[in-house]
Amino acid sequence: MEAFDFLTQTFTAWCNSHLRKAGTGIENIEEDFRNGLKLMLLLEVISGETLPKPDRGKMRFHKIANVNKALDYIASKGVKLVSIGAEEIVDGNLKMTLGMIWTIILRFAIQDISVEEMTAKEGLLLWCQRKTAPYKNVNVQNFHLSFKDGLAFCALIHRHRPDLIDYSKLSKDNPLENLNTAFDVAEKYLDIPRMLDPEDLINTPKPDERAIMTYVSCYYHAFQGAQQKKIRRWFVGYGGRHYRRLWLCINRMLRTFNPLCADMSNSAMPDERAVMTYVSTYYHCFSGAQKAETAANRICKVLKVNQENERLMEEYERLASDLLEWIRRTMPWLNSRQNDNSLATVQKKLEEYRTYRRKHKPPRVEQKAKLETNFNTLQTKLRLSNRPAYMPTEGKMVSDIANAWKGLETAEKSFEEWLLAEMIRLERLEHLAQKFKHKSDIHEEWTKGKEEMLQSQDFRHCKLNELKALKKKHEAFESDLAAHQDRVEQIAAIAHELNALDYHDSVSVNARCQRICDQWDRLGTLTQKRRLALDETEKILEKIDTLHLEFAKRAAPFNNWLDGTSEDLVDMFIVHTIEEIQGLIDAHNQFKATLGEADKEYNAIVSLVKEVESIAQKYQVPGGLENPYTTLTANTLTKKWSEVRQLVPQRDATLQGEFRKQQNNEMVRRQFAEKANQIGPWIERQMDAVTAIGMGLQGSLEDQLHRLKEYQQGVNAYKSNIEDLEKIHQAVQEGMIFENRYTQYTMETLRVGWEQLLTSINRNINEVENQILTRDSKGITQDQLNEFRSSFNHFDKNRTGRLTKDEFKSCLVSLGYSIGKDRQGDIDFQRILAVVDPNNSGSVHFDAFLDFMTRESTDVDTAEQVIDSFRILAGDKPYILPDELRRELPPDQAEYCIQRMTPFKGPGAIPGALDYMSFSTALYGESDM
Repeated sequence: MEAFDFLTQTFTAWCNSHLRKAGTGIENIEEDFRNGLKLMLLLEVISGETLPKPDRGKMRFHKIANVNKALDYIASKGVKLVSIGAEEIVDGNLKMTLGMIWTIILRFAIQDISVEEMTAKEGLLLWCQRKTAPYKNVNVQNFHLSFKDGLAFCALIHRHRPDLIDYSKLSKDNPLENLNTAFDVAEKYLDIPRMLDPEDLINTPKPDERAIMTYVSCYYHAFQGAQQKKIRRWFVGYGGRHYRRLWLCINRMLRTFNPLCADMSNSAMPDERAVMTYVSTYYHCFSGAQKAETAANRICKVLKVNQENERLMEEYERLASDLLEWIRRTMPWLNSRQNDNSLATVQKKLEEYRTYRRKHKPPRVEQKAKLETNFNTLQTKLRLSNRPAYMPTEGKMVSDIANAWKGLETAEKSFEEWLLAEMIRLERLEHLAQKFKHKSDIHEEWTKGKEEMLQSQDFRHCKLNELKALKKKHEAFESDLAAHQDRVEQIAAIAHELNALDYHDSVSVNARCQRICDQWDRLGTLTQKRRLALDETEKILEKIDTLHLEFAKRAAPFNNWLDGTSEDLVDMFIVHTIEEIQGLIDAHNQFKATLGEADKEYNAIVSLVKEVESIAQKYQVPGGLENPYTTLTANTLTKKWSEVRQLVPQRDATLQGEFRKQQNNEMVRRQFAEKANQIGPWIERQMDAVTAIGMGLQGSLEDQLHRLKEYQQGVNAYKSNIEDLEKIHQAVQEGMIFENRYTQYTMETLRVGWEQLLTSINRNINEVENQILTRDSKGITQDQLNEFRSSFNHFDKNRTGRLTKDEFKSCLVSLGYSIGKDRQGDIDFQRILAVVDPNNSGSVHFDAFLDFMTRESTDVDTAEQVIDSFRILAGDKPYILPDELRRELPPDQAEYCIQRMTPFKGPGAIPGALDYMSFSTALYGESDM
């Protein structure tokens, strides 16, 4: 349904509800107001005033004149008409017409609604919230979605006229039935016409709140009018019984009995009847003054409680807002996962997080505990003073703060896990990057000059033996080239892994890898071309120097083995446990066991060179010492072999150093486990002891409070152990120690346990103090309190701190309540349940139970008592004057009453008269003031 159609239907019904009083109505809101006649009539009906005589002509200027008269009248009531002109109304502009009607509704139907100094929309919303608060499945938060299921309309009717609707038979799953029920009853019994269509209301995703407000305002005026009539009838019942003030009595006595004074002085024995009559007048006069003083004292007491409660409410709102704002500012930082893939940045973030846990969060933990304590204290004071429970503003309930705090702790854990994971990932990235650079450097060093050598045309002018040497040299190069294939593949694999792990300098890595691969492809192509060229000119391959060839064949793989071994011996590693480093040590020892065979191979290769030198020297072979098959020499192999033998003990030292480091880490694990295994059971024992005090009858309340505070002091003294464990935990994190098989406790679980212990102690201290406050303020004895607690604990089998309905019923029977099993017994029990469990949660907490038993055992102030006290101060008038309040009450409390009392509108009201009855009932949540 279009928004305009929805508004048109509602506004048309509203207009007709008033126009029918004049015997007319409208069918098309867009057309029927164009001539201005019915518009002026509508304003006269709803205002009760007479507008200027309309123009009866049918010309356009007549219509504009009539509409202007209506708009001028609206403006005279202090309403600003923005962008609404008579021409648009006369032309049938639907949007402007609906805007004008909405302005009229606001001014004459909604603007005068006032609830607790809030007006219009806010006041109407608060009125709906208060009226529907006791009803299940009704939560009025706005004027669009909160009314779609119809339960809110039904609740408003049932609250004022329970005889019209059986609310218990309604279900949230039948919105169409609920809406039709409410609309039918309102139209039939309350004279509120149907302004909304149930199906349109259900099918519209977000109904226009102006239409809902218009319809709900009719409910407000219907029920508030009935309430005002009821109050006026009550005042009439007290008419004619006004007390005279003290000074009037004295003046009257002096005028009336002045002759008596003269007679008494001249009479030897005055008549006792005359004297008794005169004395009785004094009695009634001063007795009235005493009543006034007693009434004033009672009012001062009630107002002082109310002012203190308001102060506590404002403090709770301020603390809650501050804590929620801090959590709101902190959450984006904890949820941030921005990282430039730099190890230094992650280390900095980790240090910032540790500073946050160490310095910034602890004060907020204390603030949260204080907030909960203040809230519980406030609710206890409200119950003890027979005030309605305090409902914080939306989003600031204790449960909202607990949920926000839980979200903060979840974000903390996730953030810490992310930081540690990033540390591991980035350390591996740095390791891979250095490994890539190392292998790339070796490979590029090896490839230097290879392309120029392969492109050389030196074989074109060689002798036969030189050409054969070039051929053999090329074969050796091909063998060497094939041996380097594995290194190139390793380089490419490392580059691929760096890309997969999102290395911050992957661009340069990819570029270098691409250069190496492209060069490798060129080397392969050039090698193949040179072989073909040599094959084409191979005519003089007759004599082969066997020893040179043997040296070249054996030296090349041995040289590659030496290069690979050197790389492995200087290769970096990352381990986290003794088992991992021991595995590396064992692998290194296995490698050392193969050095004997390598030494034999080295000696065999070197012996080939020595044999070549011997033959060359013996036969004087020109150039015989030059090996045409390889560029490797015995000196090169000797140098590399010597380097390998030097790297072996260095590798031993490196592995042993890491082994010692892991041993130290193992020691830190054991230190943490030893400390955690002490602290964890200690926290659990303290938690059990505190719970036992809170649940049991261990001495008087003062004794329980004393023991709880002793536990609180002990816990504060024990805090140094937690701080020591935090230091060990920091060493655990700095050493990147992740698993600890020596304890089941983690730092996170101990932190949570510690905070829960602090919260439990504070909560139990607050409960005991509240019980002491309840006992002292209500005048119940310690024995009575012990009896209440003993009975409650007897039926609280699971020690949950609350009773089910059946358990609560059995507890009442054990305390002497007679609750029969018949229908009357069920009615009596349901009445009690409505007091101790107003939200119908299905369970009764000890605080509600104690409050109920206290009220049953003691007398408390009531709204009726406060009304009687004000009536005494007012001289039995149904209203009271500001001067009377200032004369009878302290200045601050007198002004408090004057600012909050509404003007009295009943019979006999005089200027300045104040309504003390609605003010008194509002103090106890029994009216909408």
